[in-house]
Amino acid sequence: MSTAFASTDRLVVRRFRDEDVPAFAAYRSEPEVARYQSWTAPVPPVEARRLVTEFAAATEEMPGWFQYAVELRAEGVLIGDVAVCRDENGRRAELGFTLAPAYQGRGYATEAVRCVLNRLFDAGLHKVCAECDARNLASARLLDRLGFKREGLRREHTWLKNEWTDDMLFGLLARDWRVS
Repeated sequence: MSTAFASTDRLVVRRFRDEDVPAFAAYRSEPEVARYQSWTAPVPPVEARRLVTEFAAATEEMPGWFQYAVELRAEGVLIGDVAVCRDENGRRAELGFTLAPAYQGRGYATEAVRCVLNRLFDAGLHKVCAECDARNLASARLLDRLGFKREGLRREHTWLKNEWTDDMLFGLLARDWRVS
């Protein structure tokens, strides 16, 4: 069984595998990666193994969270992940993404998220949503680049890591994706 869902000249977007645990633990343990995320760095190896095992066993089409591994084709190494939470109705999903610091700023995250969006909209989704901490300008720029529309700002909405944070809300409709 192939673990690849999509690929580009530079990346493979695939299912997680056991051998991803060390790289996953490493980038998820970076303080700058965890800064705007729900987890706290470092991510212990035992927790990384539990998560990767859970990700590898998940079913892509089912409601709930599914995590795509992002592999750099040339090096064959895990460099990040894209998370999708499908609604029960099967027509809407929420999106998130994480990339190792050494690979940021090179267009890899945009490329990986584009692969996942193609997959979601080809499967018949009507809308994909995303939200990010308002201070996370790099993530907001990525969503803008991909055609997401800013739909709102929830002021001091999330209590995260001992502070209130503002959440920027984004949405992308299938009809807008098709024309981009």
